[in-house]
Parts: sequence; C-alpha cells; structure tokens
Amino acid sequence: MNATQPLVSIITPSFNQAEFLERTIQSVLNQDYPRIEYIVMDGGSTDGSVEIIKKYQRGISAWVSEPDHGQTDAINKGFNRANGEILAWLNSDDTYHPQAVSEAVAYLIQNPQVALVYADCNFINEADRVIGTFNAKQTDYPRLRAGYVHIPQQTMFFRAPYWREVGPLDPSFYFAMDYDLWTRIAKRAPLKYLAGRVWANFRIHTRSKTNVADSRGWDEMLRVHYREGGGFFSALVAKYYLRKISGPLWKWRIQR
Repeated sequence: MNATQPLVSIITPSFNQAEFLERTIQSVLNQDYPRIEYIVMDGGSTDGSVEIIKKYQRGISAWVSEPDHGQTDAINKGFNRANGEILAWLNSDDTYHPQAVSEAVAYLIQNPQVALVYADCNFINEADRVIGTFNAKQTDYPRLRAGYVHIPQQTMFFRAPYWREVGPLDPSFYFAMDYDLWTRIAKRAPLKYLAGRVWANFRIHTRSKTNVADSRGWDEMLRVHYREGGGFFSALVAKYYLRKISGPLWKWRIQR
C-alpha cells in the first residue's frame, strides 16, 4: 500500500438487503485500488444482513447495525466517521466494476480543479444481467438547475473538502438528496463526466426506491429546482409532467 495515494472513503447504507448486500460488499473489496476505507451503515436489519457483514468484516473498516432515520441519515452518519480525501457511497443493491476507484482517483489527481467525477453505469436486474445503460452525460450547475441531471450516483466520487463545505445531505430528502448535493457542489467547482468508462451497476428490481418512490423523487427535484431560482418553463418541470404520464409504463416494464 502506497501511503501517498489518497484515502478513499466509501459508505454503504443498508437495511434488510441481504439478497444483494454480499455482492455490493464484494465489489468494494475487489477494487484494484489499495487505499479504501469502507464503512457499512446498517439500519438494524433482521434478514441476515449482519451475518453477511460479519463474514467480510476483516475487509471492512467500520460498521454498525442500529436503527436510523433512513438512507440519507445512514450516509450522513457514515461520512461523519470517514477520514478519506475522496468520498463516495454505494447503495446495498448496487455494485462497482473493479477499476472504478483507481480510475476516479487518477482523474482527480490529474485534474485538481474538478470537484466531482462520474462515468457510465449499467442497469442490472436481480440476477446481475445487464438490462440497459444509464443515460449519463456531461452536466454543470446551470444545467443541473434546469433538470439536466444525467449523473449516475453509483459512479460518483468527490473531494472531501466540498462535503465539509456544503454537506451534510439534507435529511428532509428521501430520494433526491444526491441531486441536491450535486447542485450545491457544482455552484463551487466543475463536475466531470468520463464517457466510455463503466464504473458501476445500478440494480433495478421491484423493491428498489427507483421503482417504489420514483414520483416522490421528482417532487424533491422540483424543490431543488425552485430553491435555486428555477422557473415553471424549464426542462425539469416538463420532465416532471412527462414522468407523471410515463411512470406507470416504467413500473410495468420493471415488474416484467
């Protein structure tokens, strides 16, 4: 291990995700980057998740299993423990590709003006089969305000000083806490999309928040949009109403 390389802190929030948690943990522990602080914040699971965490605890820097106030609270508590110069979180049903951390760190070292870097992401199902790709694109503060998001959260790595400056995540957000954070970071420094590099898998399944609480997420994104001075005649508002119409079709596709 080269102590001169930046320490990367990765948080996994989890609650009753034993079906997928082991694959998530393995994907972090199998990274080809040597300096990772891995913190698992379990919300008091009763489905065997704790036994899975204990199975891998030699590779996990810290973990707890205790009641919390949901995903946002768990991520905040995890980052309160983190010591890394670069931060990320990976939800307990998603997975990394083996080179994700090393490529993200290399880019941030070479581009000190960039606050946050992200890349491409696959959609996968319960059995890890690729079922699509995330529509990732370059964005920035003006485009984020307008709803031009296109950041797969699973691939995001950002510098710790920006967390200390604009964090923590807003606990009033259940779904769009990442969009809120990206907007606050982008007001201060550039974000960078690395096209053609696949760093993670976004798992779509019937119990995922994307399926169960999608409409709630769009309501929260509108909160951020209007807070940042956005108006009614914008791409985000148009997407919001389009999603209202297409949402049932999206859920039907996932369930099939």
